Amino acid sequence: MSKFVKDCLTKDLANRLEGVSDCVTANVVGLDANATSSLRKQLRQKGIGLMVVKNSLAQRATEGTSLAGAFEGIEGTHAVLWGAEDFVTLVKEVNELDKNAEEFEKFSTRGGVMDGEKLSPERVSEISKWPSRSEQLSLLVGQILGPGSNLAGILKGPGAKLASQIKKIGEAED
Repeated sequence: MSKFVKDCLTKDLANRLEGVSDCVTANVVGLDANATSSLRKQLRQKGIGLMVVKNSLAQRATEGTSLAGAFEGIEGTHAVLWGAEDFVTLVKEVNELDKNAEEFEKFSTRGGVMDGEKLSPERVSEISKWPSRSEQLSLLVGQILGPGSNLAGILKGPGAKLASQIKKIGEAED
């Protein structure tokens, strides 16, 4: 491949990954055309991008960015996955695909990068157990509303008892 073509491919790859700060790398070599098409369709429906890249071109394209760590020390062709609602959701989806040996038996997680930190496949699997953004927000809302509902119950309790006693006295006088 000529230097001009490599430069064009590197620029195109850098443009495609512009704005991406976290990603997961995976091995998709060995998937047949139908499995690859099905994989891309499933990922697209979940807002996840997948691009198969040559490692040396990806290293050149991501040089100086937060994604550079994902391509350090790896060889060959890799798929870069990015997107979804948040990084934890992305990792959960990729981990599910990795476990789905029936349909995508050749798919395997190779690592990734989160906040500029290079991730091993084991670390990616560990991150998949974290709560996603929506789960974290629901936990936070529950923690915020919990004390308020307890306070309302405490304030309402004595008033309800008093109202019940007044009602009984009123019924007894009739």
